[in-house]
Amino acid sequence: MKTHRFETLSETLNALQQDGYKADFQAGETDIAVVGSQKKFLPTDLTCVKTYRFDGMTNPSDESEILVLEAKDGTKGTLITSYGSAEGQNPELIKKIPSAKS
Repeated sequence: MKTHRFETLSETLNALQQDGYKADFQAGETDIAVVGSQKKFLPTDLTCVKTYRFDGMTNPSDESEILVLEAKDGTKGTLITSYGSAEGQNPELIKKIPSAKS
């Protein structure tokens, strides 16, 4: 994976998609699904290879994070969490995704 330094969330997502991270992951109640697909994964089926954090310009509590994920079956994509507003992601399930060893 290439090392990048980005200013915005959308710039980051565009570059990651060009690098092959095209799937949009969503953490549900018991699994992590690929949006628009039938694919579902347990956290242990995924690896977080990189994380990008963005702080809100006007409100420090308005921050988001992009987790760059790779599944054991080769699926590559991103999962976006937002800390400043109510979100639909399951934070406890996301915490169980192992990180790649650096």
